[in-house]
Amino acid sequence: MKAVHFGAGNIGRGFVGLLLHDAGYEVVFADVADALIAQLAEADSYRVHEVGENPAVRTVDNFRALNSNTQEAELVAEISTADIVTTAVGPHILKFVAPVIARGIAARGDGMAPLQVMACENAINATDILAREVASRPEAANGALEGRAVFANTAVDRIVPNQEAGQGLDVTVETFYEWVIDRTPFAGAAPSIPGATFVDELSPYIERKLFTVNTGHASAAYFGFEAGIEKISDAMADQDVAEDVRAVLEETKQLLVAKHGFNNDEQEAYVQKILARFSNPHLPDTVNRVGRAPLRKLGRHERFIGPAAELAERGVVPEALLGAIAAALRFNDPADTEAVELAGILAASSPADATAKITGLEPGHPLFSAVSTLVEERQAEVAQAPA
Repeated sequence: MKAVHFGAGNIGRGFVGLLLHDAGYEVVFADVADALIAQLAEADSYRVHEVGENPAVRTVDNFRALNSNTQEAELVAEISTADIVTTAVGPHILKFVAPVIARGIAARGDGMAPLQVMACENAINATDILAREVASRPEAANGALEGRAVFANTAVDRIVPNQEAGQGLDVTVETFYEWVIDRTPFAGAAPSIPGATFVDELSPYIERKLFTVNTGHASAAYFGFEAGIEKISDAMADQDVAEDVRAVLEETKQLLVAKHGFNNDEQEAYVQKILARFSNPHLPDTVNRVGRAPLRKLGRHERFIGPAAELAERGVVPEALLGAIAAALRFNDPADTEAVELAGILAASSPADATAKITGLEPGHPLFSAVSTLVEERQAEVAQAPA
């Protein structure tokens, strides 16, 4: 069995590649990073260091590596004979890997089982994005790719922090992981990946992860940044920060239980597990890394505005989430391009216009006024700050 995986970075090697290896697949890593691909091509194995409860060191071998820029023909050939294609490149990069995937699907022989394609990205229904990009390619004209591939959405969760210098190909990750896959596109022929969980309805799990893990992690970053704390685990050791994060997840738990019918006690246990993960002192994660890209995180259907808006629509004032939104508006890391862009929007727009640009909320939405007030308060703080 063979899997082609796009994205040979820390998540690709330390999560998706590891699980595919453990499932018995030969993994062909594809990436545009010349030095990384050269390292992988020369190596026989690398190690994944799992830290936290029940720590372990896992060895990954039986892999190859191709440069997506310079070895496209070879990559097309690999895809044409692969069983699975996965990605961990970032949602905005999917449009760049779609052309070679389309060519690989088109090159598959008649009678072959459909290629199983899964985008393992930190975004809702990322595989649908990839499928649309593939369908827009010339190779897909007149239905030429129909029956040659199936696309399944996934929800992935594993904290992979910035790595210590000198680790080489080795990756440090937390012990916890979750890879949930929609089984319905496979029509009874889902791949065998023992580390993955297959479900008939994926959207509740996507939102549970986004509104618990992503919302909580970013909250810890922004509250920790305000408190002048560098590491996420240290932020969670601060009583005030921990209480603020816990309050945020209490609100998202309320939404998830009401919307998707999750058992309240089971969701509470999930929240407690997530809080313990954020507190893991073995993960050298920083508030700046986790807090980066605040504009994306403040998007309409993202981790803060998404659940806060739905709670507001249900008549609930999301006080804790509004506190996290306020903290996100104060994130001002000059090394982060989105933080700089956020500051520019705040400086150049009225509160209402800035709220609409940053969050995508419509002025008539029940959350709009509360967020606009936070924006106005942030603008006043900036205006009063010494030059």
